[in-house]
Amino acid sequence: MLEIDNSYFDGGLLQLIGYHILGSVITTLTLGICLPWAYCLIYEWEAKHTVIEGRRLRFDGSAVQLFGNWIKWFFLTIITLGIYGFWVQIKLKQWRTAHTHFA
Repeated sequence: MLEIDNSYFDGGLLQLIGYHILGSVITTLTLGICLPWAYCLIYEWEAKHTVIEGRRLRFDGSAVQLFGNWIKWFFLTIITLGIYGFWVQIKLKQWRTAHTHFA
């Protein structure tokens, strides 16, 4: 019989709250410019604490990479009078998935 390894998340609530507060403060102080950094901070934390079938995840995206896409998505949303905004969340998930791997 095959033995299946467990999948689980081992992150803690207080640590998550701390990361969200830190990201919010930095984003507010920089008037939103560092929002990609806050996203990457949370994504890295989530991946670091996620195990799928016994294999831990790793996030290798950087805020600089995301910032370039963020600017592009912002201008596409303006040019299309907001219509592209519907695709931004999908593009963000695609970017996040492309930068999440097994450790």
